[in-house]
Amino acid sequence: MDVVSDAISAVHLGHPSSHRVRTSGSWCVRLDPFDGAGFYVVLKGRCWLLPDGCDPVLLGVGDAVLLPHGTGHVIADSPLDAAVAREKAVPFERWVAGPGPDQTELVRGEYRLDCSRLHPLMTELPEVVHLPNRVGAHPELRAAIDLLAGELDEQRPGSCVALPNLLDLLLVYLVRSWMSEATSGTWPRVLGDPVTAAALRALHANPAAPWSNERLAAEAGVSRPTLARRFTTLVGRPPMAYLTWWRLILAATHLRNTSDTLAAIAGRVGYSSPYSLSHAFEREFGVTPGRYRVEAAKRIGRR
Repeated sequence: MDVVSDAISAVHLGHPSSHRVRTSGSWCVRLDPFDGAGFYVVLKGRCWLLPDGCDPVLLGVGDAVLLPHGTGHVIADSPLDAAVAREKAVPFERWVAGPGPDQTELVRGEYRLDCSRLHPLMTELPEVVHLPNRVGAHPELRAAIDLLAGELDEQRPGSCVALPNLLDLLLVYLVRSWMSEATSGTWPRVLGDPVTAAALRALHANPAAPWSNERLAAEAGVSRPTLARRFTTLVGRPPMAYLTWWRLILAATHLRNTSDTLAAIAGRVGYSSPYSLSHAFEREFGVTPGRYRVEAAKRIGRR
């Protein structure tokens, strides 16, 4: 897999949820912070997003917005200051929406994420990723939005399979679109550097392989000192240190999502024995793999 796919897959829990909302008149809805990521797509009309601690964002037809850190927010028909929004807003679960003149149509959804072990690419995403609808911009994202709207508009055969897969695809396209437009940040630069990107692709494609600095440098087509300098400068840690960390993140993901034995997981992530994995895991995360699995099950069960 590639870095973006792995960064998302490592934290993804269960199936995402979404629904289409039609509303009109004066309305103001509050959603509290949550462990996950939320999104909106405007299909008709316009509205205002008022994220906690951030500037208001006007959303027009075709606009998409991602809240990758589950930031609490108000969404309303008009801009409001924070005090008025808190007073007027009703919780989303109590919102009674309906058709009328000046109708606004939205697709709203949530992704369940385990935020305890995030890849730095995910932590670097801003609180609000706003992708305005512009002619010719992000055609894959626009196509995914059109397909999603069609599936939500009517109950089509196979929609129970199509919807969650379209939602997963939408998240990838939202992150990809942000990266293509980002003018700052570490990871857009990391993946834009051909040497570092090649090394990361190799590590993520086969993390259990017996990698060495020499082998990885050959894969990237540069000398070992060149790889070490560029990788460490951009990523913030040397290649083998990144590999060790990523193997442990993968181990945590397997512990959370499967019932595989520690020995099986060790083999899948490049450790020679369950003991060596357990020792490294506890050193990195301050908890044994067994305790992590129990605590992860509790976190997921509370959602």
